Amino acid sequence: MELKKIEAAIEAILFAMGDAVELEAIARAVEQDNRTTQRILRRLMDRYREEDRGIQIIELENSYQMCTKKEYYEYLIRIAMQPKKPVLTDVMLETLSIIAYKQPVTKAEIEKIRGVKCDHAINKLIEYSLVKELGRLDAPGRPLLFGTTEEFLRSFGVQALEELPVPDPVKLEDFKAEAEEEIQLRLDV
Repeated sequence: MELKKIEAAIEAILFAMGDAVELEAIARAVEQDNRTTQRILRRLMDRYREEDRGIQIIELENSYQMCTKKEYYEYLIRIAMQPKKPVLTDVMLETLSIIAYKQPVTKAEIEKIRGVKCDHAINKLIEYSLVKELGRLDAPGRPLLFGTTEEFLRSFGVQALEELPVPDPVKLEDFKAEAEEEIQLRLDV
């Protein structure tokens, strides 16, 4: 194997592993002896230093690790501090739509409609500020009531809940029939 390919293989190994990798393991992977592999690693370390790259290879007790240089930490902190755009899964979207159309609604009512537990989905929707606790139902156990937030309205481009699309009655009946068939199939099993 030519030197450039060995260097590239070592970079790929260190990048993919993330943690420190023992010299012997790297040498076996690139099919070289320990001494040759160590020389190649030192050459890579020198090149990263000379080129003033944002990454470096460090040696830790006969193991090597690829990591960022500490002088670039402030940039990493800036990117880590940027808010991440929430990703809504199908389960979360289904739960959110139930809350939007049935609010104020309890977790038990949502779970009855969905047919499965929804703790995680509700917690994520609260974390994303799309859903909030509206209070408690005046019933035994005083269950929490959930509803949508202003952030929900902003995110979905509506000014009020009345602007939400009205479900098509025909599709709604088809959906109910499908759900009843599915429940019957589960009961028959």
